[in-house]
Amino acid sequence: MVTASASTKLLGRARWLAWSTIVYNVIEAVVAIVAGSAAGSIALIGFGLDSIVEVLSALVIVWQLNRTSEDRERTALKLIALSFYLLASYVAIHALFDLTSQTKPDTSLVGIGLAITSVIVMPILARAKRHTGEQLGSSTVVADSNQTKLCAYLSIILLGGLIFNATIGWWWADPIAALAIAALAINEGRQTWNGETCSDCC
Repeated sequence: MVTASASTKLLGRARWLAWSTIVYNVIEAVVAIVAGSAAGSIALIGFGLDSIVEVLSALVIVWQLNRTSEDRERTALKLIALSFYLLASYVAIHALFDLTSQTKPDTSLVGIGLAITSVIVMPILARAKRHTGEQLGSSTVVADSNQTKLCAYLSIILLGGLIFNATIGWWWADPIAALAIAALAINEGRQTWNGETCSDCC
């Protein structure tokens, strides 16, 4: 049983994690889109747009935590689920475009550096959000942690695609893996929509 004092601290931590996510992902989105445009990399541009989806998810958390209620929680979960579907649609469309057009982007050292940074930062954020959400009993915060975890997977895929393209010319590695990530996003969206994010949460 979480005391009122502990609940207040957990709410404060959840808000801090949400705002940290917003700040980081705004920077990530700008860098990825600019670097992707310069290199002609749809994968990088898509990664930047994914960061915008993550910002939207974090904003939903901030909105929901300002006044907790069961109805507000359900609405927040639906909005996060929709962000998963939006992300899955975008990733899948551009992955198929890359495969059919055989897009071969230029090497982007900035993109590789950004992907490495995100591979480190995103899992830490995801674990912190999930731990806080489970302690708080908030399905919304746990759902947001899944969104951040998915972004960590995308960071790994992006890094692999950029490195394989830069070193051995495997331009198709990124879109193939991205399709698997899109399938994962659809599954996460379905679970979030149905409220299956946290079995111990209220």
